[in-house]
Amino acid sequence: MTVLRVALIQTRTPASQTAALDHTAPLIEQAALGGANFVLTPEGSNFLQKSRPAFEQTVSDPEEDIFVDGVRALARRHSIHILIGSALVRGEDGRFANRSLMVDPAGAVIATYDKIHMFDVDLPTGERHRESNVYAPGERAVMVDTPFGGVGLTICYDIRFPGLYRRLAIAGASILTVPAAFTRPTGAAHWEVLLRARAIENGAFVLAPAQGGTHEDGRATWGRSMAIAPWGEVIAASDGDEPGVIFADLDLDAVGAARSAIPSLANGREFTGP
Repeated sequence: MTVLRVALIQTRTPASQTAALDHTAPLIEQAALGGANFVLTPEGSNFLQKSRPAFEQTVSDPEEDIFVDGVRALARRHSIHILIGSALVRGEDGRFANRSLMVDPAGAVIATYDKIHMFDVDLPTGERHRESNVYAPGERAVMVDTPFGGVGLTICYDIRFPGLYRRLAIAGASILTVPAAFTRPTGAAHWEVLLRARAIENGAFVLAPAQGGTHEDGRATWGRSMAIAPWGEVIAASDGDEPGVIFADLDLDAVGAARSAIPSLANGREFTGP
């Protein structure tokens, strides 16, 4: 049995990169000292800010982001992989990006993924979200080869688009990551069932570190970070929205066992219509 210890960092990210690093660094330290070889943070780990003028004053290039630099240093110090679930950054073309960054044990950013699907919705509660007014959507699916297998990168609202996860699984991903800042209404209704569905459909682990609670900028997020096994069972989870560390030990052999039992990746067919 090949076991990988992972840690999901659940945060309540404040409105500046410096405060976010102060908030998150002790949790990453706790995860590393607890034996985690792969640590994951949520969507919007470097700061959360609903005010557009304040957002534009705060956002920076990823190479100059205090939070990103601090996490890279932590990866080097502990010789671990860290997925910055997403950092809100200025993209190469001057537009903004919601970007995952995979950091290796040397502290190098070895892969990035820009969120493809924008959360543009009007919820029954009256909440209105238009991510496309702020961020340029990504156009490329990303899988990272690591010593513990292929890791498929996605962010939050992507979870509602199963085709992305199928492509990542077919490409070789055995771990699918879903860092998130889910709203409370959609989190209560859909969070767990969507995560478990993506795991079952693809015979893959799903790791979902989440934001939780009421944030400095006034938004409220669902929390309930969780790790799902390839057969669909929840193997570790937070029971609420408080910041903390959730450890999970992944039996990496479970991916092959699930895919042998239900060979849906192999059995998929092209079809026509309607």
